[in-house]
Amino acid sequence: MKERIVLLAIITGLLVLLYFFQNNMNTPCAFMTILIFMAVYTAYMQIAFKHRIRQQKKHPIEKNYNYTPFVSIMIPAHNEADVIEDTVINISQIDYPYYEIIVIDDRSSDNTAEILEQICAKYKNLKYFSRTKDAFPGKSAVLNDALKLAKGDAILVFDADARVKPDFLKELVPSLEPKQVGAVQARKVIINREENFLTRCQDNEMAVDTHFQVGRDSVKGAVELRGNGELIKREALEDVGGWNIYTITDDLDLSTRMQIKGWDVRFCPEVCVYEEGVTSYIPLLRQRRRWIEGSIRRYLEHFYDVLTSGDMSLRVSLDMTAYITEFILPVWMVSEIIIQSYRFIKDDQNWILSSMILSGIMCGFFIVALFYSLRKYVKLKPLDNIRQSVETSLYIVVLWFPLAIFIIFKIIFMKNTMVWGKTKHGSRKSTTKIIPDITENSDEKAEKLIEV
Repeated sequence: MKERIVLLAIITGLLVLLYFFQNNMNTPCAFMTILIFMAVYTAYMQIAFKHRIRQQKKHPIEKNYNYTPFVSIMIPAHNEADVIEDTVINISQIDYPYYEIIVIDDRSSDNTAEILEQICAKYKNLKYFSRTKDAFPGKSAVLNDALKLAKGDAILVFDADARVKPDFLKELVPSLEPKQVGAVQARKVIINREENFLTRCQDNEMAVDTHFQVGRDSVKGAVELRGNGELIKREALEDVGGWNIYTITDDLDLSTRMQIKGWDVRFCPEVCVYEEGVTSYIPLLRQRRRWIEGSIRRYLEHFYDVLTSGDMSLRVSLDMTAYITEFILPVWMVSEIIIQSYRFIKDDQNWILSSMILSGIMCGFFIVALFYSLRKYVKLKPLDNIRQSVETSLYIVVLWFPLAIFIIFKIIFMKNTMVWGKTKHGSRKSTTKIIPDITENSDEKAEKLIEV
């Protein structure tokens, strides 16, 4: 009920603002305000990033490889018989002195448990256990159960289809050392990028997400965990009471609660975790629906705490506020265009042309961000970059805008069903995948074959 009241208040305020602009001034001014805010904030992040790079060149900060806390690696697995053995084999090859692997069979109805039992004897640092059929559902509950068995001072969470290089922990752990840092997120990359149009767009989506995560990290803003490849300091995890079992996006909810408590979340773009992209539209729609709903609900649930927290830094608060507009913007744009179209049909005074132009400029903003991201992280040729920037922008608009509007409607008018919406793994066509070694300061591509 609290979430509905808060969201209804926000939407009502938005409609009142639209009404004010409609009746007192040119409505394009509202769009211009948002565009200017987005442009200024993006420029601020980019300047901060460039400044950090210059400072690092002048005063290089060497990673402290002597910082080696014991790490408990957790891999929840619900009906993951197709991928779990290969994942365990890959993760067990991590080159790090102190770690354990805990695989959790979460009420699987396939032979996941039997596979884990067979491979458990092969690896001395591997533990596994099966949750009972009546256990509380959801990834957060799984991780909380595993935390009771974990010995680590840091917790590393992987999805059941994760693939990493042997130096993953060695390169990621030093970023967790500073006292105020509670968690670090690795960069996510789609391993089956070239399988079809959807997987290619998902990888491009990950690239632009990396771009914005790097920007948020540069201004010490509200960097978000992404579920796969997140390394969390146990002290910070216990400080916030573990994972929230009543959320459908454990990673986003945990990020927000840690930041409310004053913990920093950092992003490490030079360390990658590779995962399988969703290959068909309906499963992708279900996955993104869960992401959007979970993201909106965590903001609504912790709305008051964000406003009143004495531990959250001002920069994190401002950054978090800026990114809430990604959910408000679709409603704003659609409402504005509907109102102007209605006025145009009624032959009343309208600004339909200006609104359409400004909407196009707003889409152009994301195309530019995609172009920059694909050039930097995917390293496409110029013409391919332009083409994929445009098609991925259309993919994002077609996928995210209707879903964001639907989820807002669902939260206000429908019952919260807590449907987790599991992503199916194991649909890759080939058995050999190429994992590119892309670093921040190099344009060269070294490729390493990993058998999966």
